[in-house]
Amino acid sequence: MLSTNKTYRAPPNSGEVVLGRTLPSLLDEACDRFPNPRALNQFTETGWQPLSNHELRTATAELALGLLGLQMKAGDRIALLMHSDINFCIADMGSLLAGLVNVPIDLTQTIEHIIFILQHTEAKALFISNLELLSQIIPYLENATHLKTVIVADVPIDWHQQRQQLTCQQSTEYEKTLNSDIQIIPDNLCLLLPTLHSSAQSVRDIPQCIQVFSLEEIRVQGQIKNSEASIHELNSKIIADDLATIIYIPGITGEPQGVMLTHENLSANALAMFTGIPDLAFGAQEVVLSFLPLTHVLARVFVYGHINYGHSIYFSNSNRVLKHLKEVKPTIFATVPLLLEKVYSKFIEEGDKNKTRSKKENEIRVNLPRRRITILPFKFPAMWSGKTPLDTLREASIQVSTTGRTLVKQWFPSRSTAVSFGRKPSTELLAVSLRQFYLPLSQSMMNWAIKIAQKYELGITPQRQDALMLKLADRLIFSQWRSVFGGNIKYLLSGGAGLKAEIVNLFAAAGIKILQGYGLTETSSAVACNRSQFNRAGTVGVPIAGVEIAIAEDGEILTRSPYITQGYYKNLESTQQLIDAQGWLHTGDLGEFTSECFLKITGLKKSRFKLSTGKYVTSQPIESKLKKSPLVAHAVTVGSECKFCAMLIFPNLENLHQQALSIGIDLPIEDLLKHPCIIALYQALIDEANCHLPHWSTVKRFQLINATLTIENGLLTPTQEVNRAKILEVFAQEINSMYEEKRMQRHGDVNIGKIDELCPANPTFSCPAFAQSLNS
Repeated sequence: MLSTNKTYRAPPNSGEVVLGRTLPSLLDEACDRFPNPRALNQFTETGWQPLSNHELRTATAELALGLLGLQMKAGDRIALLMHSDINFCIADMGSLLAGLVNVPIDLTQTIEHIIFILQHTEAKALFISNLELLSQIIPYLENATHLKTVIVADVPIDWHQQRQQLTCQQSTEYEKTLNSDIQIIPDNLCLLLPTLHSSAQSVRDIPQCIQVFSLEEIRVQGQIKNSEASIHELNSKIIADDLATIIYIPGITGEPQGVMLTHENLSANALAMFTGIPDLAFGAQEVVLSFLPLTHVLARVFVYGHINYGHSIYFSNSNRVLKHLKEVKPTIFATVPLLLEKVYSKFIEEGDKNKTRSKKENEIRVNLPRRRITILPFKFPAMWSGKTPLDTLREASIQVSTTGRTLVKQWFPSRSTAVSFGRKPSTELLAVSLRQFYLPLSQSMMNWAIKIAQKYELGITPQRQDALMLKLADRLIFSQWRSVFGGNIKYLLSGGAGLKAEIVNLFAAAGIKILQGYGLTETSSAVACNRSQFNRAGTVGVPIAGVEIAIAEDGEILTRSPYITQGYYKNLESTQQLIDAQGWLHTGDLGEFTSECFLKITGLKKSRFKLSTGKYVTSQPIESKLKKSPLVAHAVTVGSECKFCAMLIFPNLENLHQQALSIGIDLPIEDLLKHPCIIALYQALIDEANCHLPHWSTVKRFQLINATLTIENGLLTPTQEVNRAKILEVFAQEINSMYEEKRMQRHGDVNIGKIDELCPANPTFSCPAFAQSLNS
């Protein structure tokens, strides 16, 4: 039940609800209204390679017709195991135009989960980025019994020769295909799984033929059939209510579960968000840097919106994103909290560095109304040490108040610096000309700027004195901070997890306004977001157009909209638990609305949570594995909005004591829980439980806790379930200690040889390759 009868909706004039659109129609509209020769841009070793939106539409049409030539029909599933680049966009939009249902697979998934998804969706075709990825999964494709075709996006120059090694085609037959200039593709290009099996695996042929082609070959086949009439026919056969994609997220049992989303779910969500952003330009006026994985709904919906608006999109990755920010100078940048936290930490770290003071004397010219002071020799005080280039700062103008005069005297105490402020210091203007020299900045200067920024709060106009200090700090420090993001950022979007309010306020003080949002894969991305004047730190904004949000009696966030999923693929029971009879989707997150009607996330009802990387983590599988050990009474996974998973382990103290005695350790409990052999013992349990999990959801650190969970102390619910909220509260100090950078709760920090000597009976565990994350 709802806690009140009140539901929250988007404020007036903050976005539009646009229904009835297919995803390919978004591209068509852009080509007609906003032609852009650099709509998509791919980073290569030789520079950025552009693709116009007209070229994207052509590639999409060719691929769609080529796919249908592979005996695929509308509604068939096609999987995408691909990097987030232009080829992904072509494969995505091409399969959608063909009326197929595409299934993007996270490249960080375990191999066994990849095979599970292929089999669960009965995928008939698999797009894959390159042969390196294919080589990792090909030994296991025999378990994907519905798979008929593999399409490789990026192939080497000697593709024909390499494919010959992967297939059962004879050399004489293969020469014919080489001479045919891929106008006709033979139908016997069947993968031979044994060719890539390791010697330890059995050598056997797969029961079905899995053909392998390049993306270019499929496009050439479609090019032969391409015509205005054939494209019109393709568009006429797909409708907005058609299922477009199935996106797999972690299920509570450990197996992935597929979220079904239609063309309308995704297109309407993208348009609701984009029409809600004021002053968002069309065409190449907006430059976008995209590095988030397109296998996730957030980045994918953003790309659909950018394509429709005709923006210029540059595809980067997590390894190059900071370099590309300065190179591309985007106006729009979407990220996850982890990157912003790292940048914030870097700013703080820079302030802590002591830099060598310049030995050169610098000159400073002070210009005042009605009076001119000549160039004076000036030594910068000790508080400015080290060298930081501020060549771009030519004229720093501030209005001098009494506080300003005191500040100048503090910074320029040299006797040779004679500064007169005239009769009315509160209204005179001090202009300081910094003539292309390096202005040394030190820990004191940086810390001063940070303190000024920390006083700023979004939505509140700063007092006159604070505004003055912000303006000065902006000239000296904040302009450098903005340069990290390229200097042209208009919209910095953060989603996937929560971001601390102090970071949002500090960045806003520096002229970098972060717009946070909230949503789920099940809601096609956003249900609420900050924008324009509707922006408050510590909140996820107000609902977007078309969304209703309500709060249940227990504090759970409920939502209804045209953007919510049709349900979980082949899982009616979970679908009914997700969406109730009134159409409310139960998010599993706890929240409340502020007095200004901003949504604030307050906690978790579900055991599933998100890391600051935006990745979902389901805690139940690993906790259940650990609880099977007689040495574990309870295990609680933590890490919501943190960069990795950690765990509190509550040992079965009686069994642990017996185990310790058996290996010759007899110590009080507190000392026992710190003994290297005992830590190593539990680390082995963690390693075994981590197996079969993607690397981002594995437990990286743990803490052994001397406590008993009971109903009486509130750590267990009346139904004997772990009270997660209470545990997070009671053991906050222990949890925080696991996220200290210098601390590592692993026996890997201890010399392995010494551990083996001390604890010869300790078990070890090795996880097989198929149960580990794909090496992407």
